[in-house]
Amino acid sequence: MSKELEKILQRLDALLPPPPPATDWKASIAFRWRSAGRRGAAGWLQPVRHVHRIKLSDLRGIDAQIAKVEQNTKQFLDGKPANNVLLTGARGTGKSSIVKGLLNKYSSKGLRLIEVEKNDLVDLPAIVDQVGGRRERFLLFCDDLSFHGAEDGYIALKVALDGSISTTSENLLIYATSNRRHLMPEYMAENLATKYVDDEIHPGETVEEKISLSERFGVWVTFYPFDQDEYLQIVDTWLKSFGISPSDKAREEALQWSLQKGSRSGRVAYQFARDWAGRHSKKR
Repeated sequence: MSKELEKILQRLDALLPPPPPATDWKASIAFRWRSAGRRGAAGWLQPVRHVHRIKLSDLRGIDAQIAKVEQNTKQFLDGKPANNVLLTGARGTGKSSIVKGLLNKYSSKGLRLIEVEKNDLVDLPAIVDQVGGRRERFLLFCDDLSFHGAEDGYIALKVALDGSISTTSENLLIYATSNRRHLMPEYMAENLATKYVDDEIHPGETVEEKISLSERFGVWVTFYPFDQDEYLQIVDTWLKSFGISPSDKAREEALQWSLQKGSRSGRVAYQFARDWAGRHSKKR
């Protein structure tokens, strides 16, 4: 009987998920949350070995946005009240770069970053449990966030932003970027449900639901497309960073590059500068 029981226990043991690896907190200033992908299995924090070293001083044309997010982050590091932040607007204008720049600037003061995919937001309580007792201050970073309905991640994020006692910690804030201000696609049919009562606007329930998630972020920071002069200034800055002197020829090609891309953004300027520098820099 004992041998049969032992065999059963061995089979059960093989079905159980392995324990997650211990987090090496000294290995990096940034981590990625890795979901186990199995029901009942625990996820873990994986150190990012090569952290993007962009500086806030590298960013051009978004000084007001940088100042707003940096002030909130400094309050957070000082143990003062601070808000979760939603950065929205034109693509390639530096939304995620600000977060990376803040990490590099303030990591010496205990700032750490945890990148989480939207599908893994359901693990928020587990993440909070892992960082809740630590001295560092964590930014839970969701890049290019958007939802198409009441997904599990959407519900989990909504609960966390509401301040549920089971999903918040004083040493963790949520910073998210999105091209959509309300994090979900909006359709004309939804606006048709809006009612006007005594000169007051009453949005339909679907619109209200979509607005309700973004409203739970305490700080909104909006980014706008760059005009031509701002775009060229960013091109010049990146060319200098690659050891290349800006020129009229480079600027002319930079404008053609932006037309091909259909956008004048910091990302497009950086991509052009890399291409130009690669074609015109001397061999090392």
